[in-house]
Amino acid sequence: MSFSVGDRCRLITRQSYLKTADPMPMLRPPDLVEAGEVGEVVALHPLETIAVRFRRGAFLLALDQLEPVAD
Repeated sequence: MSFSVGDRCRLITRQSYLKTADPMPMLRPPDLVEAGEVGEVVALHPLETIAVRFRRGAFLLALDQLEPVAD
């Protein structure tokens, strides 16, 4: 599965923690993003990781934790 910047995606399962997509990433509690929430891809990172902006912030997530959303 591949994503491009600007694509919409949905979080498949709730995470045990979230890592911010800031220049200095920090770990955040998992209750900031619920399973099923839709976000927008804002950056592509190596090792099958992407930055996704949700309503409560941008977080780094693995590709296998996301599914594309049809517009």
